[in-house]
Amino acid sequence: MRRICSSLLAVVMALSVASCGTLDRPTGPLRIADGSLIPARDPRIRANDAARLAAFSQEVGERLSTGRPLSILALSGGGANGAYGAGLLVGWTERGDRPVFDIVTGVSTGALAAPFAFAGSEWDPQLGYAYTGGGASSLLSWRSLAIFLYPSLFSAGALRKLVDENVTLDLLQAIAREHAKGRRLLVATTNLDSEETVIWDMGLLASQNDENSRALFKEVLVASASIPGVFPPVLIAGLQPDQTVVMEMHADGGVNTPFLAIPENLTLWTRKREERGVGSLYVVVNGQVGRNDGVTSGRLTAILMRSYDSMSKASLRTHLATTAAFAQRNGMTMSLAAIPDNVEASSLKFDQPTMTALFNLGRERGRSADGWTRLDQAASGPVFIPPAVLPEDQVPEALRPKEPETPTSAAPQP
Repeated sequence: MRRICSSLLAVVMALSVASCGTLDRPTGPLRIADGSLIPARDPRIRANDAARLAAFSQEVGERLSTGRPLSILALSGGGANGAYGAGLLVGWTERGDRPVFDIVTGVSTGALAAPFAFAGSEWDPQLGYAYTGGGASSLLSWRSLAIFLYPSLFSAGALRKLVDENVTLDLLQAIAREHAKGRRLLVATTNLDSEETVIWDMGLLASQNDENSRALFKEVLVASASIPGVFPPVLIAGLQPDQTVVMEMHADGGVNTPFLAIPENLTLWTRKREERGVGSLYVVVNGQVGRNDGVTSGRLTAILMRSYDSMSKASLRTHLATTAAFAQRNGMTMSLAAIPDNVEASSLKFDQPTMTALFNLGRERGRSADGWTRLDQAASGPVFIPPAVLPEDQVPEALRPKEPETPTSAAPQP
């Protein structure tokens, strides 16, 4: 799979130089008259929208300051590795102590799983099917290649079909009912034009229950899962303060943030000392956190991929440490679940056998307390994230690291 990823990266680099595919838009944002995907109530919480951010932060802050237990589930990105997080949730239900979360957030593949997690454990069969039913196997198929049409290796056709088939009217109605109870479903995308994370109130969208809001709900999920270079970004109409409609370019929410736990302007918030602890935060990382030693090939693609892997893991660990510090200050428990570091996991391996193996591994881990690591228990000093390693005999055959091939010499034997 690493050779496949290397090849993909090499092709992306070559095509970026050749400037093959493109999206039809002018150099500046495209202003249009038809706001067909503008809902009656704007579900966006932009980084530069001080009023919306303040209102949302106040809503969360009030829940935190009252001492009422608050449970938050944050699902990270990770492409095909999202099958692990889906299995973990199903196993957690089977263990019998999965909470009804007050806030569920999703980034990238986590955005695809978040609606099911938010709707409740009765949607576990649909969640499992979304990741193991085989629909994802065509995401990176040769039929989806579109390198001369879009600024990406693959078209979003298969991704859109996957979203259309799984985001049903029944699911949207279930999300609307839970939103009415005061719970919140949030999904993050990255606005490439403004280089900011945009938080979408998906429950608000589902509650509007019209054609525009339902279409936009699916567009946001597609955008959040659109890995740059692999799938094209999505142009989404956005109403500006001057009432003009601008087509914004949105892509994978994981570009800016590995997961969405606490609003950025609440990061330094601290409860009053006399207040009680305020709840639990659960972060599911659809990937690995630890450092993996290995000899890096001298090839350009290998160097780039190893550099990206190291950079993204370092960013993830920093984000985890910052969030854990928030939890420590405010009396929240923070639990982390991630794919064990000695499992062969690839975010681009969408074949059904591998995703099913990851789902089943997550399910087994979800049934056991071993699937979670507490990050809030350090009294002082830096947060330590212990490596998650499975006993060798518990690593499924399909997920065992492959030994590097040893080239054979063509020289005659003496």
